[in-house]
Amino acid sequence: MAHSAHPGGPVDERAASMLEALFTQSPIGLHLLDTELRVVRVNTATPVMRGVPPDDLTGRPVREVYDVVEGGDVEALVRAVLDSGVPLLQHVMRVRVRGVPPQERHFEISALRLESPRRTVLGVAVTAIDVTERERARARTEVLDAVRRHVGRTLDPAVTGEELVATVVPAFADIAIVEVVEAVIRGDDPPPAPLSTGTPLMRTAFRSSRTRSPQAHPVGDVRRLPAPTPFTQALTDLQPRAVTLRPDTPWLSVDPPRAEAIQSAQAHSLLVVPLALRDTALGVVSLYRAGDSPPFDEDDRELAAELATHTALCIDNARRYTREHTVAATVQRHLLPRRPVTHPSLETAYLSLTGADPGAWYDTIALSGARTALVVGKVSGGGLNAAATMGQLRTAVRSLSAFDLAPDELLARLHDTAGQLAAERSHLALGDPLRREALTADCVYAVHDPLTGRCAMAAAGQLAPVVVRPDRSVSVPGAPGGPQLGTTEGAPFAAVDVEVPDGSVLVFTSDPALTEYLAAPAGPLSSAPEYRERPLQELCDTLVYALPAGLGPGDAAVIVARTRSFPADRFAVWPLDADPAAVAVARRRTREQLDAWAVDDETAFNTQLIVSELVTNAVKYGSPPLQLRLIHDRTLTCEVRDAGAAAPHVRHAGTVDEGGRGLFIAAQLAQAWGTRYTAPGKTIWTEQSLTGAADADV
Repeated sequence: MAHSAHPGGPVDERAASMLEALFTQSPIGLHLLDTELRVVRVNTATPVMRGVPPDDLTGRPVREVYDVVEGGDVEALVRAVLDSGVPLLQHVMRVRVRGVPPQERHFEISALRLESPRRTVLGVAVTAIDVTERERARARTEVLDAVRRHVGRTLDPAVTGEELVATVVPAFADIAIVEVVEAVIRGDDPPPAPLSTGTPLMRTAFRSSRTRSPQAHPVGDVRRLPAPTPFTQALTDLQPRAVTLRPDTPWLSVDPPRAEAIQSAQAHSLLVVPLALRDTALGVVSLYRAGDSPPFDEDDRELAAELATHTALCIDNARRYTREHTVAATVQRHLLPRRPVTHPSLETAYLSLTGADPGAWYDTIALSGARTALVVGKVSGGGLNAAATMGQLRTAVRSLSAFDLAPDELLARLHDTAGQLAAERSHLALGDPLRREALTADCVYAVHDPLTGRCAMAAAGQLAPVVVRPDRSVSVPGAPGGPQLGTTEGAPFAAVDVEVPDGSVLVFTSDPALTEYLAAPAGPLSSAPEYRERPLQELCDTLVYALPAGLGPGDAAVIVARTRSFPADRFAVWPLDADPAAVAVARRRTREQLDAWAVDDETAFNTQLIVSELVTNAVKYGSPPLQLRLIHDRTLTCEVRDAGAAAPHVRHAGTVDEGGRGLFIAAQLAQAWGTRYTAPGKTIWTEQSLTGAADADV
């Protein structure tokens, strides 16, 4: 049995042999440093000993032994251990190791202060373990997690590429480039592999961590890839490729601009990864390492394949969205009027609809009595479903407007229609995603009457128009918004009637935030000059230019309307007695007025007959007071008003009947007719076309 040496005695030979074996056989790098932090001894496993004689390191300061790239000042770390006695445990540092070429590796450093039995400080013992592969695996995992978190946050194929290169540079590559098939950018289906060599690709993203990295082609450039190259090969078999780059690499001569860029960046390793999904090619990702960065290995290639798969899925989702949005926008464009209906008394324009929400809609509807209905709405959701629902609701509004309903009553009936559509949606198949998407809509419906200079309006949801009067005052009518269309809420709708003098401007928008901004005291409507005579489209442009970033008409349907007084010489109103003699009076005044307007004889004769029948009907079945009004607009309108609430209807009188043909005759002679209820009473109206009249609906 061996005995330990007494303190101060000769060194135990076995202990000395074991210490020597430790320094010659340990796989862990060992360093002994004196109190000046100079190297006393290192073992052969020390990374810096590779190919370096021990005498070259003995006596040198530790700061000259390791070229630390990242992880702190090694001398300062060891000095802290020497001074405090607190060990340094498992501190990871990135170090540049000598060699051809030099390499950057990761070491886990631990340090312990050495003391004699009398507590005299002798120096520091340092261990260094090469953990390069472990750190690279951890870094690869972090890159993959970062790509999954940050790539695909938008539904834009080009932005998806930018998100990828921003995530992998410099964490995984020194240079990253994304090129996507141009048809995919437009939303078309990706072509099947192998990709034709003539297929154009767009460079959507480029990023470099190096100061001198010229691009062979700018971002946004569309071109056909030269062949054969690793890029075209990867798009042929959809397999990634790790390529060593040398000046004499043969395929570089096929693509001189790229070869020049590679040489300028001092890139030595290339990883080409196809963006593929279900045997189709969406594009290609090119990853480069340059300078002292290690070349790509097999683990890197596997990681790059995972990154590309995630990116390809995100690009395909964005492509599908782009395609659906394009189709929805096309459907919306065909469902909505190309240009607003402009009347002499109401000039209208659309502010902008480029890229508008497919669920947003607008409309201008010509009503009887020279009135115009203005409609703006927005359906919840997006894509084709929202566009289809929007078309259904717009059609319902047009159908309901034909009944001359008051705004609040029209919205109440539209609410019922939307509720029926929502109920139908709730009964779809369980697997249909549309079943889980609630159907709601906001809508504002307003009717402008140029003969009274007033505008009646009601709203479902949070929409409301902005009214700018000639005195430059800006306001939002204070009518309380009713329930959203399609909800189960049964609260009534309220209408408000506001004055809109000649030259007033009304702005209807489907975005409440945009309405709020326009109505603000410092908003663009309060500072835009010359409302009365300025071209309306020029005013629209001024509003667009004044909108802040992120708040614009691109996501809203917007109508801008300017009111005009109806010409006083184009309409006439007469009170009538509730007496049969009023029929002759009405015919005479009608004939005189039509002569003044130079209406052709046939139309004038028919109009007198219509007036006779309507007045006769009002005298017999209506209640006083009675009123006759003629309007010479796009059409010739005859209106007879009485205070009775009884609804008229057309009767087919028998051959020998002496009466009962009034409304039947009027309906036969007129182009259109109807009944409009107001408080109190009702108005029966007819419209006739005028020969040579200008068509204001173009």
